[in-house]
Formats: sequence, structure tokens, C-alpha cells
Amino acid sequence: MPDMTCFFVVDDKYIPLFRVMWIAATPHFCGEEDCQREGFYEIRLEQGEVVWANQRERDGMLAALEAWSEGQPPPPEDEHWQE
Repeated sequence: MPDMTCFFVVDDKYIPLFRVMWIAATPHFCGEEDCQREGFYEIRLEQGEVVWANQRERDGMLAALEAWSEGQPPPPEDEHWQE
């Protein structure tokens, strides 16, 4: 298995931590009747890409980025993305 310390799973996608530009502090709310992202947190990646995370995934991504910046491995997968 390759070294997975620079990846984090959000919505069944392995996201390279080095691609994360910013993470929303508040959940999305646009008021559109057919919006499917309401209540999810935007994680903006480089090149304008976006992934949407629930609160648990968002908090896990923040923890993974903090650990990664300190040279530590991210938390185990089962602790941050399975609900």
C-alpha cells in the first residue's frame, strides 16, 4: 500500500492534502429550493475544484491538515469519514 499520509477521504474521494486551498467555516446556505449542498461545507481545491463535506469530514480534514503540517500521519480513515 502506498504512503497515504498526504490524503484524506471526503465523500468517497481521496483528496491530496496539498491541493486544499481553503475550508468553509460555516455550512452552505443559498436558499434555492432545489439546492443539494445545503448544510455541507465547501472544501476548495486548487484549480477551482470543490468537494462538499459533512461536518465530520470537514473537522477531519482540518485535523488531517494540521497533523500533516506537523509531519504527523492523518487520523485513521474509520475515525473521520464513516458515519
